[in-house]
Amino acid sequence: MKKYGVLAGAAALMLSAGGFGTAAIAAEESFVTIGTGGQTGVYYVVGQSICRLVNRGAEQHGIKCTAPSTGGSIDNINAIKNGDRQMGVAQSDWQYHAYNGTSKFEGEKYDKLRAVFSVHGEPFTVVARKDANITSFDDLKGKRVNIGNPGSGQRATMDVVLAAMGWTTAEFSLASELKSAEQAGALGDNKIDAMIFTVGHPSGSIQEATTTTDANLVPVTGPAIDKLIAENAYYAKATVPGGMYKGTDVDTTTFGVKATFVSSSDVPEETIYQIVKAVFDNFDRFKQLHPAFANLKEADMLTAGNSAPLHAGAVRYYRERGWM
Repeated sequence: MKKYGVLAGAAALMLSAGGFGTAAIAAEESFVTIGTGGQTGVYYVVGQSICRLVNRGAEQHGIKCTAPSTGGSIDNINAIKNGDRQMGVAQSDWQYHAYNGTSKFEGEKYDKLRAVFSVHGEPFTVVARKDANITSFDDLKGKRVNIGNPGSGQRATMDVVLAAMGWTTAEFSLASELKSAEQAGALGDNKIDAMIFTVGHPSGSIQEATTTTDANLVPVTGPAIDKLIAENAYYAKATVPGGMYKGTDVDTTTFGVKATFVSSSDVPEETIYQIVKAVFDNFDRFKQLHPAFANLKEADMLTAGNSAPLHAGAVRYYRERGWM
């Protein structure tokens, strides 16, 4: 979407009055939308933080940015593909599958998908009510589990794990499809025994879940998970530090992905250049906008988790900084 504002009336008045001899023409404004995730998740903070920095420089570059709550990774990629959003946050595994036309994108290769940069790590996290007596992933059998809403990376990664385990949702007494913003409340209200969330930490959703009910994090380990990591470069072992959440004092071992910021080759180079510049020219400020960003390093964000080609606008900025 583009909006052109021309102050023709003011210019005519200036000229007729002798003015300064030049017409005052307002700068062109471009409006961009970033797809995020649920409002209690880190994706929402990523989008809001990027927009906050972009909008601070709107008078110079003319770009105005919004980052509404969305369904998550796959929803964001599909919206970019359909031209409904210009950018979005997506798990590194779904960036890979979308660009290569595999998994849930089988036969729908999106070769215009472009990586911009990666962000924080996202461990696959299981949170369970203590009265459900769930101490391992195997203990989820026969339980009420929130597997995530369709279109979210949370749900898609759960489907991958189920396939790796040789399970289906029939293993659960209930497989609910609540959005990330709804699951902590459901756990506290005893409507589910466990919730699954692929998310950066600390997570507002998990903080809510562990402070409003007696709950704990559950390790996700074993031969099936080891095989999944070995066969897919976009997965890696991950740890949620002990003491981060009430009820879990020891480290929780699992696996995870990276959150990545993606766009399309159809989005103008200048637009992406200005957005990348807004983030990295204000990198210390960006890192302060959420605890999950605290240990980010610029060099890692150019490579880790990015399987689609980098957008030309991002490459332009990185070359100016001498990073490529």
